[in-house]
Formats: sequence, C-alpha cells, structure tokens
Amino acid sequence: MNRSRSLTVSPLHPLSTKFDGNFFEPLSLPLLSRKNALCSSIFNSNFSFKASPKCHLPRNNITEKPVKKTDSLSMVKEDFSVLASDIPWESENVWSTMIFYMFNLHIPLGYGGLSIVAYTLHQPVLDLQTQALSLLLFQVLELSAALFLLSRTIKPEYDLVNFFKTIKSPAERNWLLASALGFAVLTSLVFLASLVADRLFGAKAANNPLVREILLSSDISATAIVLVNCIIAPLLEEAVYRGFLLTSLASTMSWRNAVVISSAIFSVAHFSIDNFLQLFIIGCVLGSSYCWSGNLISSIAIHSLYNASILMIIFLS
Repeated sequence: MNRSRSLTVSPLHPLSTKFDGNFFEPLSLPLLSRKNALCSSIFNSNFSFKASPKCHLPRNNITEKPVKKTDSLSMVKEDFSVLASDIPWESENVWSTMIFYMFNLHIPLGYGGLSIVAYTLHQPVLDLQTQALSLLLFQVLELSAALFLLSRTIKPEYDLVNFFKTIKSPAERNWLLASALGFAVLTSLVFLASLVADRLFGAKAANNPLVREILLSSDISATAIVLVNCIIAPLLEEAVYRGFLLTSLASTMSWRNAVVISSAIFSVAHFSIDNFLQLFIIGCVLGSSYCWSGNLISSIAIHSLYNASILMIIFLS
C-alpha cells in the first residue's frame, strides 16, 4: 500500500523531514561576618592578677552566628525555573502514563491514522485533500484523548486547565517575552546546526515537496495543514511533553536534567533519525522557555511560530 509516511507523523515531521544543511529545515564580593568586639586588657606583668579588670559580656553576644555564603551564579541557576515541586500527578505513575500515551494514542493515531482511512475507504492511495483532512481529524482525536488521559490521572484536588494556567512566576517573566526570546534563540540554534550539517554532510534540499503539494492543492487542504501544524500539534505536544512530562520530571530532579530527558523523549517520539538532533534542540528551547516563564502559552507560541515559519518557507520555495 503506497502511503506517504511524512503525513502521519507529528507536525514537526512534515515540516522538517530532512535535517539538511539549511536553516529552513526542521538558550560580588563575599559577605564578611562582623565579629562582635571582645574586650581585652593587656597588662604589664608588674600588675597583680587581682588588679586586672575583666570584661564580662553576655554569652549570646560572643557567639558568632554562621553566615551562609551564597554564590550569585548558583542563585541564578536555581531561580531560573519557576516550576513547582508539587505536581498534580503521582510521581510513580508518570512513566506508566507516558507509555500508555505513546503506545495507545500517539502511535496508533499519529502513525496509523491514514492507514485506517485508506483501509476503510478501500483506497490504496488517498488523494491530497483526504490525506490533509484525515490528518487533521486524527490529530484532534489524539489531542482530545491525551487531555482526557491527563485529566483522569490527575489528583482529585487539582484541575488540569487551572494547573496549566496558574503556575506562579515573577511579573517580569511574562509569556510574551519568553516567546520572543525563545523563538529568537531557536531560529539561531537551528541555523547554526544547519551550517554544521552543511560542513559535515553536505547541503540537502530544504523543501518538502509533499507538504507543498498539499498546500497548493486546494484551500481546504491548506487550511487543514495550517490548523494541524500551527494549532493542534503545538497544543498536543506542549501539553504532553512540557506540561505533563517536564513538569513531573522537574519535581524530582534539576530542571536542566528534566529538560534534557523530556527533549530526548520528544525527539524519539517523532521516529526520525535524520531530524533527531534538530528536534532535540527544539525540545530544549521549548522546555527552557516553559521553565523560565512557568506558562505553557510561551512554549505553545514558540512551537506554533516555528511551524508557521517553516510552512511559509515551503509554500514560497
């Protein structure tokens, strides 16, 4: 059965099926403690012992309190992430929930959806509009099922929507600033990675002909592809890999390790060897933005902007 594999994967895949050498393919002085002054008298040995005055101070006045020395760099590193240690999911159920999502939702719907449609319609090859609409349908189903799974495994005292909305962070760490910085860092890193790939493996074509063909085939197909890549996929992947997985991991380890592990799983979940490094970089930037802002909207915005820029480049190429 002939079927275009690139359409069945999560949205970063149709936009960056090849990791080629092109950007357009898919981060004081130490505080001295002041000692209490101690009275002391120095007397000549000719003075008698009885004549020497004594200095009596309360005991607590001469006891030095240890001063905790704080490394300013350590404070910056520790304060980078605002994610709370108290999470709405049981820590022992995090990996079982991820495994259930991967093998019961992500793979069957994300990778088997078009096969199901082709089998149901008895069409070995689906036309472009049917592929685009089917992809949209199965992405919506996966998003709905994933949110239902997270809401059913959450602790009774938590609400999933409110949890994603109410992570407290400093006023200066607004999601708009995090999105702008994150998008700038992401595009820069991808560009540098593309230059390195050029030198090591040679330049490859940046265009995805199948996606471009779908975008140009009809307005309905183009709308479906834009909705999948710029709205549905960012919501789905950020809720699962950042909102759930990264938040859960950051409660049991440093935020840096949590970002690395969640990004690696995010990259592996796309089943693309060629794009593993690029997807890993994307995951690290999205995860860092989420940790810094504490607002999932920031990583969703970066994800959506990045996918939209790739779609625009494919369309114009």
